[in-house]
Amino acid sequence: MDTPVRAWHNLRMGLDELYREVILDHYAHPRNKGTLDDADISVEGANPLCGDELSIYVKLAGGRITDVAFVGRGCSISQASASMMTEQIKGKTLEEARHLTGQFKAMMHGEAVSEDALGDLVALQGVRKFPVRIKCATLSWVALEQGVDEFEATRAKVTATASSEGTPS
Repeated sequence: MDTPVRAWHNLRMGLDELYREVILDHYAHPRNKGTLDDADISVEGANPLCGDELSIYVKLAGGRITDVAFVGRGCSISQASASMMTEQIKGKTLEEARHLTGQFKAMMHGEAVSEDALGDLVALQGVRKFPVRIKCATLSWVALEQGVDEFEATRAKVTATASSEGTPS
């Protein structure tokens, strides 16, 4: 007869195996892999400690991410995380993507977050047991955040320039 502790342990082991399968599936069959012509956001990220490299491409329309893709090479964690990220942010606004990035990074650093909001991304929470691999899991997210910041800064400059050009001297 299983005790509650043994049952919990068996459940935990089953979840770990399921999470491992999700990660390996995204690594072996990455979603949204490739480049996007005329991307509104194009950003590169690298983790020199382990050699992970990637580029992320985002197209926007009507304030939403209409398409997203990535190319890269690296460990299974970095590539699976990038694949999972592209699935999660498609259709979201930049602000929603930024919020999800914060939630994901918080989870990776051991903070309590809503697993419902993260969906399959919770599969990567086991990576935090290996601190050196956290950078692998967060590489695509950090790159996305940087790309969004650069896009918004450029857009703000263009808007400011356009409005200052319209004012009489």
